[in-house]
Amino acid sequence: MLLLNYFGKVFGVSSNLRTICTILGAAKCSDFFKFDWKTQGWNLVVLAGAMLGGWFAVHFMSDPSNVQLHPATLYQLEQLGIDTPQGNLEPTTLFGNDVFASPKKIIFLLVGGLLIGFGSRYAGGCTSGHAIAGISNLQRQSLKAVIGFFIGGLIMAHFIFPLIFS
Repeated sequence: MLLLNYFGKVFGVSSNLRTICTILGAAKCSDFFKFDWKTQGWNLVVLAGAMLGGWFAVHFMSDPSNVQLHPATLYQLEQLGIDTPQGNLEPTTLFGNDVFASPKKIIFLLVGGLLIGFGSRYAGGCTSGHAIAGISNLQRQSLKAVIGFFIGGLIMAHFIFPLIFS
């Protein structure tokens, strides 16, 4: 963050979606994508580094066997019909390939993806951009966005999620 701020750049993962769409030719469909994407090449490198770093951390630096989930969490998952994670931290009911066998779950994925895309565009950035870059730059709108993301996450986890999986 210090280097990005020093060079006058703003960190944000969601802005890469615009750049990637422009590279793929979306400028033919919308003026929003008509810009010099080469000026955002540095941000694509940051995105690639984040993806590579995440892959490296998962495959070479993580050991989920030493993480214990709280019994209340396991009980709540069981009540929702979600399998208890075995050997890793994510339940296969939610994160396994069998998700693609259910039309209901595919619709949830598609609608959720559209809502996330719309929300990050409407909020002027994604959670990581606002929480990491915006707040570190003392931007009031980023603080408001992060509070909104947090409240939305609480509503989802406590009210909507149980409705979907009950």
